[in-house]
Amino acid sequence: MIVGAGIAGLAAGFELLRQGYENFRLLEAADRPGGVISTGQLAGMAIEEGPDSFLTEKPAALQLCRELGLGEQLVCSNDAARRTWIWRKHRLRALPEGWQMLAPARPLALWRSDLLSWSAKARIAREFFTLSRAPASETSVGALVRARLGAEVLEVVVAPLLSGVYGGDADELSLDAVLPRLAQMARQGSLSRSLWRARRRRSAKAGASLPLFTTLRNGLGGCIAALAARLDSRIETGCRVLRITKSGEGFQLECRHSSPESPAGRILQIHCCRLILALPAWAAAELLQELDGELALQLAAIPYASSLTVNLAYSPAPPLHDGFGVLIPPGESLRMRACTVIQHKFPARVPPGRALLRVFYGGARDPEALALSDEQLLALVTAELRTILGLKQPPSAAHIRRWPRAMAQYTVGHAGRLQRIQAALAGHAGLALAGNAYRGIGISDCIESGYAAARTLLQF
Repeated sequence: MIVGAGIAGLAAGFELLRQGYENFRLLEAADRPGGVISTGQLAGMAIEEGPDSFLTEKPAALQLCRELGLGEQLVCSNDAARRTWIWRKHRLRALPEGWQMLAPARPLALWRSDLLSWSAKARIAREFFTLSRAPASETSVGALVRARLGAEVLEVVVAPLLSGVYGGDADELSLDAVLPRLAQMARQGSLSRSLWRARRRRSAKAGASLPLFTTLRNGLGGCIAALAARLDSRIETGCRVLRITKSGEGFQLECRHSSPESPAGRILQIHCCRLILALPAWAAAELLQELDGELALQLAAIPYASSLTVNLAYSPAPPLHDGFGVLIPPGESLRMRACTVIQHKFPARVPPGRALLRVFYGGARDPEALALSDEQLLALVTAELRTILGLKQPPSAAHIRRWPRAMAQYTVGHAGRLQRIQAALAGHAGLALAGNAYRGIGISDCIESGYAAARTLLQF
C-alpha cells in the first residue's frame, strides 16, 4: 500500500512495477494525483502552479521522463540568456556570473559587479586567501556565510537565493542538510577558492556544459499523467487515510472514500502487510501518532513553509529585462520573493509576442501572505512589478495557487532528526517513508526517495 500520490508516491509505485510487483494500491486524498506538481492553462498557455522544472544534473527526473516515453517533449532552459537580477537600493543589479549559491566562482566577474559594496568584495577576497576554520557539524547556512563572507553577502545574495529555492530562512537552514557539497568545500578551507578551482576543472574538460534546468514542453503535469496511466486503476483518488494502527504483522488503515456521488464519503477499513507513506512529514506524523508516538514526534519536528504562485499572462508582451528573473532580498521593503520570466527561461512555452511571469510570495519569512485575498494579491503584485520592472501594463489574465505547509525546511538539527526517524522505523518492519522531508526537496530527490522506499519494502 502507498499513501500519497505526489511524485514520490507515484515513483514508488512505478518502481514496484519495474521490479515485477503488481499487487498494490495507491491512495490519494485529493481528487487528482501529482501533489505540488500541477500544470494548468492560462490564456492558452501551459502554466506551472508548483515547480516549473528540475535540475538537469540530477538524473532521476530526466531518466524517468525518458522511460515514460516523454523524451521528445523534454525542453532545456535557454542558458544563453541566463541572468539573474537582484533588486537592491531601488534598482536591478545583476548577480555576478558564476555565483554558486554561497560564494563566487569567478572572482573577476564579482569585482566588476555593482551588486556588492567594495568592503564586501574585499571581505570575499580575504576569504579567498585565508585558511578558514572549518564550520561546526551543526551550523546554519547564515552562520557560515556571515562568519566567512560577511553580513552583506548573506543579506543581499545568499538569503534571496536560498529563499527562491527552499523558501527558507538562511539563519535556520542547516548547511550540511541543504548544501552538503558546499559544506564539504567549506571544511577544506576557503569556500570561494574551492568554487573557483572546481569551475576551472569543469572548464578544462571537453564538451559543453549541461543546461541548468529541464522541463516538458507542455508542462510537468505530462509526467504525472504518464505515471498515472502506467499505474492505472491502482490509484484511488478521494481516499483520505484517517488512522493507522498495527494489525498482526501488518497495518490497518481507516479511510474515508469520497466521490462526486458521495461527497460525505464512506468509511473503509483496509489491511496491508507493507506500507509506504509518501506524505508531508507533518501529515505522516498525524497518522502514526497511535502506532508510534516517538516516530510521530520526530516527523512533526520537521518544519514546513508555505508558498503561493501568481502566474500572469500579457498580450502583447511588455518590454522586460533580459534574464531568467529577479530575486528580492529580505531587507528591501517588498513582499515578493522572486519573479521568473518564463519566455526567457523556456522560450518554447510562450508564443511569440506574448509574456508569462511567475511571481512568488510566502516562504518562511512571510507565512501571512497566504491569507491575502486574490484581490489583495493582484493589487500587490501589480504594484510591486511596477516598482521592480517598471511594468505599467496590466496582465491580460492571472492565476493564483496557494501551497500551505508544502516546503520542508531542513533546519539545524535535521541530520539528528533523520537518525531518530530511521531508528524508530527499524522497529516497524514493512513501513517506509518517502517525500521531500528527508534527503532532498527537488523533483529528482523525491523520485529517488520513492524508488528507495519501494526497494526497501520489497526486501521484507
